[in-house]
Amino acid sequence: MGEIVQKPWLAHYPEEIPTHIDYDEKPLQEYLKEAAKEDPDKILLHFMGKEMSFREVYDAALRFANSLRSLGVEKGDRVAIMLPNTPQSVFCYYGALLAGATVVQTNPLYVERELEHQMVDSGAKVMVCIDLVYGRVMNVINKTQLEHVIVTGVKDFLPFPKNLIYPFIQKRNYGFKPEVEYNDSTHSLVKLLKGSKVEEIPLEIDVKEELALLQYTGGTTGVAKGVMLTHHNLVANTTQCKEWMYNTDHGNEVILCALPFFHVYGMTVGMNYAVMDRSKMVILPRFDTKQVLKTIEQQQATIFPGAPTMYIGLINDPNVKKYDLSSIEVCISGSAPLPVEVQQRFESLTGGKLSEGFGLTEASPVTHFNLMWGERPTGSIGIPWPDTDVAIISAETGERAEPGEIGELAIKGPQVMKGYWNRPEETEATFHDDWLLTGDMGYMNEEGFFYIVDRKKDMIIAGGFNIYPREIEEVLYEHEAVQEAVAIGVPDPYRGETVKVFIVLKDGAEATEKEFNEFSRKHLSAYKVPRLYEFRDELPKTMVGKVLRRALVDEEKKKSESITKQSS
Repeated sequence: MGEIVQKPWLAHYPEEIPTHIDYDEKPLQEYLKEAAKEDPDKILLHFMGKEMSFREVYDAALRFANSLRSLGVEKGDRVAIMLPNTPQSVFCYYGALLAGATVVQTNPLYVERELEHQMVDSGAKVMVCIDLVYGRVMNVINKTQLEHVIVTGVKDFLPFPKNLIYPFIQKRNYGFKPEVEYNDSTHSLVKLLKGSKVEEIPLEIDVKEELALLQYTGGTTGVAKGVMLTHHNLVANTTQCKEWMYNTDHGNEVILCALPFFHVYGMTVGMNYAVMDRSKMVILPRFDTKQVLKTIEQQQATIFPGAPTMYIGLINDPNVKKYDLSSIEVCISGSAPLPVEVQQRFESLTGGKLSEGFGLTEASPVTHFNLMWGERPTGSIGIPWPDTDVAIISAETGERAEPGEIGELAIKGPQVMKGYWNRPEETEATFHDDWLLTGDMGYMNEEGFFYIVDRKKDMIIAGGFNIYPREIEEVLYEHEAVQEAVAIGVPDPYRGETVKVFIVLKDGAEATEKEFNEFSRKHLSAYKVPRLYEFRDELPKTMVGKVLRRALVDEEKKKSESITKQSS
């Protein structure tokens, strides 16, 4: 496709943001090491009343690194981390890197089938997990290459007396108290750390070639794949994020980390950003609207990365106006489209900026963002980050599309992955002349702002017309009764597919299918108007709060297959 000669988006860069960055040629863990030596007493994290300085986190990371070495972990070995957001999820991540290992982030909600696949595929040698999932790990361990399991609990790094009370709360919430059988291959994290040295391990790392992370994709289109991200990929994306946030008080921000660190989005814009910026991260193990509102007020959080469903939950909390949210300066929204209505309401409640960006696991993950303190066109994902090239590829010609023409987004940049772990054919299919094909359909306008119309695979084709679910959802969000809305395509004998929407109403709100039909007809072309409506109390979501559209599609597919069988 050749090189992009004109990059109209660069005209929108304020003078404070460089169009090109000279990235540090050093591994990711070096930022924690340097901060621990230069700002040892500065607080890095706050967790339910527990605080740890940069030096304390670094010391714990070194202890963990030496523990891994004592268990036989060598440079390049994979170490799985299956933890919610806790202090140990931070220092185990950096500790694994300090040992020269590659981190495999593992979702604590994984069922045994998903867990087994990821461990077998990655070839992980050691896993550190939360005690609640110990049983699941043990049920699959004999089918994997795992040699050691390190177990920890939320209580392990809570302050007194919370550490004594928490086990009772855990039993009440989960219905059981985890029983762990310790032996030569199952270890207590706390005991390992106590018996380990605070010594640096000499390492030579090729930052552009050696992997810091294997981050598995959600697997909604088949088997989950391990995305190979190098130290350079993660350093570059975190640095790009820091440069984009030029108007913040670097080193003195308070970052609310409710997004899980085991997801690359929370890892980059939350954990890694806090370490590189030398700012404080306030960690929450899960998203709860009351807890988030309370934490913003008490900890005076200034930066809050999140997903649209998080902001939707907060603005619709009946007690939201009882909390002082005025400390919020910047909110970074990703993982799913941000409805305009949600952006406007959240900004009016906090006085801060809520901007939408775009990215994907294969790009560490951020590629685009709206300007925080500049022009933010309605519905746009913004403009590419420094050193990030973007092309729109026409489905008809395979060439670069003209401004305004819809095609597939293709990305080049220092944050783009090396490829998929042990999947050379899929890696080759995902790249075209060194451009990463995202599978997202969108366009660039004449000014250089980008818009996503939908996932390539989510597009609905009804009666020969291309219909993009996001457009329908944006309209429905304008209805005062709607809290959440998702549109999908379902089989239709006449049109091929037709539009069905799932709607969650706001608490106390009432609305009928007829009312939504009339509302939609006022705002959408006739062929885009939903034909089917279903009201739900909640929608299936990932841990990041991203609605699992594919789960709804699969539900409808099964219904259709069941009806077909009954009628035959």
